[in-house]
Amino acid sequence: MAAPEGNQFWKLRSSHGRKKLFETPALMWEAACEYFQWCDDHPWVKTEKVDSEKPSTKTTPTQRPYTLSGLCIYLDANTHYFNDFKTRLTENDKDFSEVIRRIEEIIYSQKFEGAAVGAFNANIIARDLGLKEKTDFTSGDKPIDKVHVTFENYKKE
Repeated sequence: MAAPEGNQFWKLRSSHGRKKLFETPALMWEAACEYFQWCDDHPWVKTEKVDSEKPSTKTTPTQRPYTLSGLCIYLDANTHYFNDFKTRLTENDKDFSEVIRRIEEIIYSQKFEGAAVGAFNANIIARDLGLKEKTDFTSGDKPIDKVHVTFENYKKE
């Protein structure tokens, strides 16, 4: 059944839209630290075959990467809400902006360093972080001369 024409029921609402998840930047920072600690306390478990002759496996705890989507799930929000909150910040919300920037830098740093030391799959993390390897095949307006590689001295062992 549709609402009656010309209704004004929406005026009865005490508030419109979702309230802020955090009243202060300090509460936001505290919640983010709880998420980071939760990730550290709840590692993923990797299962690997130990011996190909016997069907045995070994389980190893492995570090859980910090992610913005994981943080949002932990906070009972979503990334759209988080990004919308971030873009609507005003000059009066400078402290929130600093906390958000710090959270994003910690997430970036943890994933980058984890990939660098082999804790995370470097290809997946590089794509997630938007890292690209760029190669310039031109020098100004002129293309660089091609390099000819030979394998004359290569010894097959």
